[in-house]
Amino acid sequence: MDRVYNFSAGPSALPVEVLERARDEMLNWHGSGMSVMEMSHRSKWFEEIIKKAEADLRELMNIPSNYKVLFLQGGAWTQFAMVPLNLMKKGKADFVNTGYWSKKAIGEARKYGKVNIVASSEDENFSYIPELNPDTFSKDADYFYITTNNTIYGTRYTKLPETGNVPLVADMSSNILSEVYDVTKFGLIFAGAQKNMGPAGVVVVIIREDLISDVQPEVPTMLQYKVHVENGSMFNTPPCYSIYICGLVFEWLKKLGGVPAMQKINEEKAKILYDFIDNSKLFKGTVRKEDRSLMNVTFVTGDKDLDAKFIKEAEANGLVNLKGHRSVGGMRASIYNAMPIEGVKKLVEFMKDFEAKNKI
Repeated sequence: MDRVYNFSAGPSALPVEVLERARDEMLNWHGSGMSVMEMSHRSKWFEEIIKKAEADLRELMNIPSNYKVLFLQGGAWTQFAMVPLNLMKKGKADFVNTGYWSKKAIGEARKYGKVNIVASSEDENFSYIPELNPDTFSKDADYFYITTNNTIYGTRYTKLPETGNVPLVADMSSNILSEVYDVTKFGLIFAGAQKNMGPAGVVVVIIREDLISDVQPEVPTMLQYKVHVENGSMFNTPPCYSIYICGLVFEWLKKLGGVPAMQKINEEKAKILYDFIDNSKLFKGTVRKEDRSLMNVTFVTGDKDLDAKFIKEAEANGLVNLKGHRSVGGMRASIYNAMPIEGVKKLVEFMKDFEAKNKI
């Protein structure tokens, strides 16, 4: 069966090289006589897998030694609660509201303390990243929360907020490892794996050591960062196979030249697609140009029936999962790390052909 170009926002495409290696190692991982799916998480083999995955991620992101790396479960949703449960010591946090996932995190945080929304782009359906005024920041906040890339709306921060002594917390689920970040600018980073790191089932947390402390006794044990740090992500059985695949993705990315090389490829892919949209008489982008995501490209024709026709015909041509989120409509092409430049070029070729046949 021929593979399609999968533009899904998540779970998303994985590098073919990674899938092929996982296939080859499926029945007998490195002479163990068993699949990673079958081995004990306490075994020497899995210990080797998770330690190498962490070491490679540290290398790729240049993570300093005073940060801990955790491989946890529950996705970003669980982090929406874990962050306030562990970091809200004074009961206050600043948030920037840039979309659906920011709003979900705000909703969870409000259960545990006061939320100060310093800026929002909801007035224009989250089609831009709002300007930040430091005068609106809370100097006594426990943390300052952002979503670095907004999967649904196709926006991204190009400049991080300066939060002083207040730790910056980032949901980096949809653009981790896609561009270079200085980890020291953050107190905590978390990211669900199913977009740029691996399959669904694991979330990575990168947390500065000074933020790891005892919490209120009523906080469930599974939701305490300190417990997971002390147990090396092994407090309970971790998502072993997902972590293994993440490790293969990290190795693949290192072979490509690391995150700086990947960022150049991603910028090139995004430019090809945005340049066509900007010069098209049929397709229009939905995001302010200065805030456009490198990972999630949103666009519309302005006609819902034509959008539906485009999505259907694209799928017939091996370009799948292009339907936009219901809150934006139209189309969304998620061009994560694993999407080859050939896939973007094929999409643009199809868009040109579709436009020629469907002139308004």
